[in-house]
Amino acid sequence: MTDPERIPVIIGVGQVNDRPDDPDLGLDSLGLMIAALNVAAEDAGVPLAEIDSLAIVDQISFRQLGKLCEPLAAAIGASPAINYQSAAPHGDTPVRLLNEAANRIGAGEIKLAAIVGGEALRTAAGRAAKAASGEDKSYNAIRKAATRREPDYAQAYGLAAPVDVYPLYENATRAAWGQSLSEAQEESAAIWSRFSEVAAANDGAWIRKAATPADMLRIDERNRPIAFPYSKLMVANSSVNQGAAFLVASLAEARRRGIAEDRLVHIGMGAAAKEPPSILARDRYDHSVSMEVSITRTLALNGMTAADFDHVELYSCFPCVPKMARRILGWPAGRPASVFGGLTFGGGPIANYMSHAIVSMVERLRIEGRYGFLFANGGFATDNHCIVLGREPISAASFPQDFDYQAEAEEKRGPVPALAEDYSGPATIESYTIFYARDGSPRAGVVVARTPEGARTLAHVDVADAAMLAFLTDGKIEPVGTSGRVVTLDTGYGWRSA
Repeated sequence: MTDPERIPVIIGVGQVNDRPDDPDLGLDSLGLMIAALNVAAEDAGVPLAEIDSLAIVDQISFRQLGKLCEPLAAAIGASPAINYQSAAPHGDTPVRLLNEAANRIGAGEIKLAAIVGGEALRTAAGRAAKAASGEDKSYNAIRKAATRREPDYAQAYGLAAPVDVYPLYENATRAAWGQSLSEAQEESAAIWSRFSEVAAANDGAWIRKAATPADMLRIDERNRPIAFPYSKLMVANSSVNQGAAFLVASLAEARRRGIAEDRLVHIGMGAAAKEPPSILARDRYDHSVSMEVSITRTLALNGMTAADFDHVELYSCFPCVPKMARRILGWPAGRPASVFGGLTFGGGPIANYMSHAIVSMVERLRIEGRYGFLFANGGFATDNHCIVLGREPISAASFPQDFDYQAEAEEKRGPVPALAEDYSGPATIESYTIFYARDGSPRAGVVVARTPEGARTLAHVDVADAAMLAFLTDGKIEPVGTSGRVVTLDTGYGWRSA
């Protein structure tokens, strides 16, 4: 594409952190969005009143605010013809909204778009604590958002929030890759340590203190176990007040407004695909075909390989995600996999993390490098969307484009096992995890097992059984693939090792 009216570029970026000692003085999600948009507008030198499109990442910390389209537009003095909020707070949303803005510019529908999100779980938790017992409610807010209906089969066995589910992928991939527990944990720790170093050098990050791999692996009061094999420093840090925004324009519009060429970042092609919404309807836990398709299709669409990228952002809610993604992408283990700092150290503002990653990628590309790769993931390892950004024009890019590659993912998907909710008898461990209380003691656990016929079933772990607990967590023997029995309990079914 050579028509500058149809070439999308990012012209302005902004992100904010809000850290008042008194939560009553803290910004809510709307306030964070307004602040971030103002920073982005100042960065671009463009009045927000002139935007044609406003796209908002849904938020969970202040649900009582409702739809923010009209209040936000009014607050920034804009009347965009296109004004919408994402249907749900999924981690892939900012990249999808970026891709949609690029498509509208490529179609000649708009010339100037704003994308923004903000989460104020720190403020929400602080206010709730003042009104109640003083307990930090941020973790519970996420769990509550995941369990707004009556518990289903998976939730009855403890698989309710993302932190409960991602360990299934971690333990399954470790076994599939032939790693020992210590090798897998060391890989996670090394990646997370590099994230902390990136965050320490990023003014927009929430925690700006580097941590060593040993810090990640050490279990203590600062780094308590959460869900095996993850500890606090290896999971997303949602107790933040953060907002991020970016402005997208046609190249012609950017030039008309006199924005310097070295401030512009070009947008490449994107690709998206999803896993089934139910975690028990996945074909496997040691790989994600939708992740594979979104990454490989993005590379193909842009005519690039991993060697073309100076920077990447591989979504990092839990270690299994960037570990799977880097293997598909071909990204070396020793190179940083983030430009923002990861969801632990950069900050984990629910669905808006990738807005911060986009802001940081633009800032990095303005300083050094030619191309950056962005991989977003959301839900329960469900939603995937990738896109490329470039300091230079991306010759293969052409908009509008169809970024939906779901059909290809479905073609690649293996058979999904039948679900056996009422089963007792011999079975094999497909994956598992142990859940821990705030004091670090094991409180429950779950085994995902396969019957001799290949059906999938769930079983509780008796954490009072010291031998079983040791077998599942000490790393001496790989539990995945071992045999045992599912037995009937007073409530549901339990696992017994062979």
